[in-house]
Amino acid sequence: MFAGLPELGISNGEDLKETLTNCTEPLKAIDQFQTENGILLPTLQSALPFLDLHGTPRLEFHQSVFDELRDKLMERVATIAEGKEEDRYGKLEELLEKSFALVKMPSIQPVVMQVLKHLPKVPEKKLKQVMADKDLYKVCAVEVKRQIWQDNQALFGDEVSPLLKQYIVEKEAALFSNDLSVLHNFFSPSPKMRRQGEVVLKLTQMIGKNVKLYDMVLQFLRTLFLRTRNVHYCTLRAELLMSLHDLDISEICSVDPCHKFTWCLDACIREKFVDAKRARELQGFLDGVKKGQERVLGDLSMILCDPFASNTLVLSTVRNLQELLGQDALPRDSPDLLLLLRMLSLGQGAWDMIDSQVFKEPRLELEVVTRFLPAMLSVVVDDYTFTVEQKLPSEEKTSLTYPTTLPDVFNKFLQENRVACEMGLYYVLHIAKQRNKNALQRLLPALVETHNDMAFGDIFLHLLTGHLTLLSDDFGTEEFCTAVFDGFLLTTFSSKENVHRHTLRLLLHLHHKVLPARLETLVKTLEPPKQSSDPVKELYTQLTEKLEAQKKSPPQPVEAPSLDLGLHPVTVPTTASAPTTPI
Repeated sequence: MFAGLPELGISNGEDLKETLTNCTEPLKAIDQFQTENGILLPTLQSALPFLDLHGTPRLEFHQSVFDELRDKLMERVATIAEGKEEDRYGKLEELLEKSFALVKMPSIQPVVMQVLKHLPKVPEKKLKQVMADKDLYKVCAVEVKRQIWQDNQALFGDEVSPLLKQYIVEKEAALFSNDLSVLHNFFSPSPKMRRQGEVVLKLTQMIGKNVKLYDMVLQFLRTLFLRTRNVHYCTLRAELLMSLHDLDISEICSVDPCHKFTWCLDACIREKFVDAKRARELQGFLDGVKKGQERVLGDLSMILCDPFASNTLVLSTVRNLQELLGQDALPRDSPDLLLLLRMLSLGQGAWDMIDSQVFKEPRLELEVVTRFLPAMLSVVVDDYTFTVEQKLPSEEKTSLTYPTTLPDVFNKFLQENRVACEMGLYYVLHIAKQRNKNALQRLLPALVETHNDMAFGDIFLHLLTGHLTLLSDDFGTEEFCTAVFDGFLLTTFSSKENVHRHTLRLLLHLHHKVLPARLETLVKTLEPPKQSSDPVKELYTQLTEKLEAQKKSPPQPVEAPSLDLGLHPVTVPTTASAPTTPI
């Protein structure tokens, strides 16, 4: 406990023990030991008996003086470090040299740690001693750890790895949340709110202003993205940079070539739309990549691969297409649309680019613009024509029936082209948001076969299940249930566990709307096999428990749809004669 005191010429318990062992008069020896090792202040000696009269132990007095002096010393260390004296760090190094021998002594350790914390460059020998001792390493400040980490990538990796795992677990938990809603989904939190997450804040603190550590984290993210293809690592790459931007860490932001592009894109994600002005800025960054700097495309593609970025790009594309339809214009004639497709293509090519180390923008297939988009717009026109037809007076109506098939070229591109598939999936979400049952029943069969099974990815299924809550009443028809379950979800649930989970999430939310006979069949079909994971079994148990509870409780009377807008009653101030009415 008192290791290191003899090195500084200060007596410790062992010295006292030796003195008492060898002395003839113990009381005198103790008195002498106290005098030699007490507070060397002559005027204090005459005052100490007063403490004895008050029953205050000497230990308590010395401890309080010690604590006060230690706090003053720590304050002084911080003051010296924050000052402007040229030799301020020399003074701290001198103090470190004198005190480091006592670093294992609990009462002195905070002072030593305070000195280490305020030294921008701790002597290497001391750093190695701290690193070699688990207890010291654990208690030292993050400022000291940064100096250790920057030359020990493996150790830094051990510290960062649990945080990266935690981040992925949190993202996946959000995608499989039992709360199904259009308004509150995976993409609802603003970029600023997401950056307040525990993992992002911890990583930001661990990096500080250290460019070397920042580069290490980026390398970890690239490696994990390559190993797993998990796009959430791309999200973290962008969030980390913007978190440092929020803190004005110019030492890092100024050297990351993606900073201004990410900042501009972050503003678009916040608005969930890429406007014309920002589109020009983003295009300027992409066009400004000079020869010899092509590696930056790898990082830009990762930032565009972030699901929050691609969500914004595709939503902007759908909106752009709607405007083109209103203007009778062709997709190929819209520069803004072509830029959005270019960025989508770059983002979706991120894994291939980083894997191959060929830093070149993927060429957007021209036929996506000249054939796929017109085919998609023809589907929109079909729907619009049918809707208008239904509104005509009966004498003007023709025998037009709603089309059930899709153009072959539309299906072909969904299966063969990443960018086209992404847009097709978001068009399905757009249709669901409009509560357009006919169009949805027409489109769902095409999603069974998509490029890389993108329609069975967690992000799309998370959004689709949320959007389907808007059509909850339609689950009371056999036709709609057949389209959603038999025609889409149940085609792969047995081979893709994530689809099984999303289907159970949907039923957990809408079971009371589904026809009883159909519900019974679905519950039997969706019973998890023994080898299923715990989350699937838990969801299924929740569903069966809900159904049992529903059977036991009496059926609720059917009420007319509420017109409540979710406004709270507000009392209107009135005179004494007028009644008070809630609005």
